[in-house]
Amino acid sequence: MENFIVSARKYRPASFNMVIGQDSITNTLKSAIKNNHLAQAYLFCGPRGVGKTTCARIFAKTINCNSLNENSEACDECESCLSFNTLRSFNIHELDAASNNKVEDIRSLNDQVRIPPQIGKYSIYIIDEVHMLSSAAFNAFLKTLEEPPSHAIFILATTEKHKIIPTILSRCQIFDFNRIKIEDIVNRLMFVANSEGINAVEEALHIIGQKADGAMRDALSIFDQIVSLSGRTITYKDVIENLNVLDYEYFFSCIDGALMGDVSAVLMTFNEVLEKGFDGHNFISGLNSHLRDLLVSKDESTIRLLETTPSVKQRYLQQTGKCQVDFLFKALEIGSNCDLTYKNSKNQRLHVELSLIRLCRLTGETPDQSEKKKSDLRQLTNQEEILPLPSKSELIRQENQTSVKTAVRTETPQLKHDPVIEKPSKIFSIKEIISADNKPPEKLSEVDLIGTDTIEKNKIEFNPEAFNESWQEFLASLNGEGTRIVSMFNTIKPEVENDQTIKIHLSNATQKDTFILNYKQRLINFLESRFILSALDIETTVDLTETSDILYTDEQKYNYLFNKFPIMKEMKKNFNLDIT
Repeated sequence: MENFIVSARKYRPASFNMVIGQDSITNTLKSAIKNNHLAQAYLFCGPRGVGKTTCARIFAKTINCNSLNENSEACDECESCLSFNTLRSFNIHELDAASNNKVEDIRSLNDQVRIPPQIGKYSIYIIDEVHMLSSAAFNAFLKTLEEPPSHAIFILATTEKHKIIPTILSRCQIFDFNRIKIEDIVNRLMFVANSEGINAVEEALHIIGQKADGAMRDALSIFDQIVSLSGRTITYKDVIENLNVLDYEYFFSCIDGALMGDVSAVLMTFNEVLEKGFDGHNFISGLNSHLRDLLVSKDESTIRLLETTPSVKQRYLQQTGKCQVDFLFKALEIGSNCDLTYKNSKNQRLHVELSLIRLCRLTGETPDQSEKKKSDLRQLTNQEEILPLPSKSELIRQENQTSVKTAVRTETPQLKHDPVIEKPSKIFSIKEIISADNKPPEKLSEVDLIGTDTIEKNKIEFNPEAFNESWQEFLASLNGEGTRIVSMFNTIKPEVENDQTIKIHLSNATQKDTFILNYKQRLINFLESRFILSALDIETTVDLTETSDILYTDEQKYNYLFNKFPIMKEMKKNFNLDIT
C-alpha cells in the first residue's frame, strides 16, 4: 500500500508559472533574475497558505540554475536543479525561526554565511516565521543582513510583518502576498480533482474556496477531507454537511418570505436552521452576506464582486429583481445591528426573531409612506399638546348627553308598525321614556336630572374681588399636595389684567415649569366652574427683580457668576467641572 501524500505537498508548485494568484510578485522576481538585479535580502509577508515559502524555494532554485529557459524558469535538468528536487542541495538552507529563535542560533548562522557555495553562484538562506526571533537575535542579525558576503542571499518569510523591527524591514525588499481569489482556488481544485480522477461539482468547490478564506493550502486540506468522506464523487450536500456550512437555500427562502411579509414562514425557516445544529449568530451573519450579495447584484458594475457559480449568480439576479434598494439598505442595517448586539443579548433566539420580524415589516412601505407616517405622528403630537383639557362644565354637559342617549337606547320599547300602512302605531316622547316604571334610569346622575341650565345659573360674573376669593379657595384645595407645593403657591402673586386674562407672577423658572405642567389647566377648570367666562387665558411671568424668598437653580447661579466673572468658563473647561 502506497503512502498517502496530502494534496498540499503533492501539488505544490515547482515553478513560477504554477504559482496561483501572485502574478505581480512572480513576474518581479523573474525580471530580477533575468536582469541580474538581485538584492541581498527579501521579505515575503502575507496571510497563511498563499505561497510565501513556496515562492522562496522556487526563487532560490531558479537563482542557481545554470540554464534558464526563455521565461526565466529553472530548467530542472542541471545539477543544481536536480540536487534541489532530490532534497540534497547544499546551496539552499532553510531555518525555522520559530524553533531557532535564540541569539546563539543567529550567531551560528552568521558563521555559516561565510562559507561559499559548492555548486552555483549563491548560497540562499530561507528563514521562515522570522517574526518569532527574539530581540537579541534580531540585533545580532542586523550587521550580517546589511552587509552579507557577495554569495549570500537571505529570504525571510512571515505572516506578521508588524512584529519585525523597523531596522530589519529597512534592509529588505518587501513583497506583500495577497489572498487568493475564490475563482483561482476553484480552478486549481478542479485541476487537482481531474488529476486524481475525482468527479467534483463546481458549487461544492466554491464552498471549499469560501471556507479556505483565500489560503490555497487550506483549500487543498479541506479537499482531502471531503474526499476521505465522499470518495470519488464530491457533491454540494456532502460539502455543506462536512464543513458545517449553511445551505444558501435558507437565505433565499428567508428573503422571499420577508418580501411577501410572511412572518410565519421566515420564523419557521429560522427554526429549521436551529434544529440542524446551527446557532443564531451563524445564521444572521450568513443572512447579512446574502443581503450584501443581493445588493452588489443590483448594478452591472458591481456584479463582478459576486463570487459564486454562474447558476447561483442567476438566482441572485432573479431575487434582487424583486427587491428595492431601500429594502436592501434597511435589511442590512437591521442585520448588522443584530450581529453587533447578538452576544450581549440574554435571549439570543428571540433577539434574532425580532430582527426577522422587522425584516418582514419592511415590505409594503415606501420611503414616502414612512416619512408621511412620521409627519402625521408629529402633527398629531403637536395637536395633542395644543388642545386644552375640557373644563368641568363641558365634562358635565358631555356626561349629561351621554346619559340621555344611553337611556334612549336602553329603555326605548320596540316600535310596532302596521303591516298595511307602514307607520308607527305609537310615538313615545323623551319624557315618557324617562318616566317609565316611575323612576329615573340608573345611569342618570343627580347632575343629569338637574340639568346644565341650573349649573350655569349658579355661576357669577368674573371680577378681581370674586377672583381673590376663588384664589383662596383654590389654595385651600392644595393643602393635600404637600408642604413644598403649598409653600410655592404662597409666594405666587396672581393679577387680573382684564375679564379674560390673568397674569401669574412667579419667583423662578422652576416654579414656572411646575405651574404650567401641573396646575395651569387645573386652575382654569376651577375658575370656569365658578365664573361666567367666554374664554380664559392665564399668562405666567418670572420676576427676577425681587431677591427675597427666590429659589435660583444651579444653572441660573452659574450664568449669573459667568456674566460677572467670564474667567469661570475657562476654569470650568480646564478643570472639567460640573454644575452642581
